[in-house]
Amino acid sequence: MTMDLVLITGMSGSGKSVALNALEDVGYYCVDNLPPELLTQLLTLARERHLARVAVAMDVRSAASLPQLPLLLASLNPREYVLRSIFLDASNETLVHRYSESRRRHPLSSHALGDDVHGLMEAIGLERDMLGDMRERAHVIDTSFTRAQQLRGYVKAVVEAPASALTLVFESFAFKRGLPVSADFVFDVRMLPNPHYDPVLRPLTGRDQPVIEFLDRQPEAQRMRAQVAQFVRAWLQPLEQDHRSYVTVAIGCTGGQHRSVYLVEQLAEAFRHEWTTLKRHRELDGKA
Repeated sequence: MTMDLVLITGMSGSGKSVALNALEDVGYYCVDNLPPELLTQLLTLARERHLARVAVAMDVRSAASLPQLPLLLASLNPREYVLRSIFLDASNETLVHRYSESRRRHPLSSHALGDDVHGLMEAIGLERDMLGDMRERAHVIDTSFTRAQQLRGYVKAVVEAPASALTLVFESFAFKRGLPVSADFVFDVRMLPNPHYDPVLRPLTGRDQPVIEFLDRQPEAQRMRAQVAQFVRAWLQPLEQDHRSYVTVAIGCTGGQHRSVYLVEQLAEAFRHEWTTLKRHRELDGKA
């Protein structure tokens, strides 16, 4: 029996509990804060119980044994396990705000939260250093502007996508709210004609037919679409050969509503026959 194994890692305060709950909802046997040295025993037990889907969360609470994790994962037989690694991240400012609101102590902080922001920032920086290798090996989801329901949907989409050598994610966003920390490539499309200035198109999005027709008529939009597609297509094969499992292409405009959404929809449709492809709209999904 091939087992689906999902590893959830990421920054403290980035939403790992929400992600685990989402996986539990779709039938995964979930374990939080598992020390890496117990992974083999857990998988043995799961096989004895004939569990087909297992999700495990690991983070800096098991700091002493984290260096063991890459070797443990590399030792898994790919004929026995379909491994998906998800890393939840957020900007430092977002993490500080969340800790300040919750008044919880960071696992690596020796200072009272809210009383020593400098100490909290140092703890977050240390955590980033410790988790750097795990982040490089995982699909990164930026939760800086993500609501719980939105994150649950993203996690479910990742684990339900067909297993493949590489998954391509197209994501729209608004520059006015900051860059996605999960992006591998970022394209700025703010120079394209903006439907926002048409009162009829303003309340619509890049998924609505009138906006699609408007941008379809713009030579600049078509040139941008072709050039982004050409760039991505040229580099996906080398990235796959470099053993990358996920590549996130972020496309931003001013408000993340029209131009970037339109291009994400168009590009996802163009690539879906060649690669496992997901799409996200950071600003629109957050309003759902």
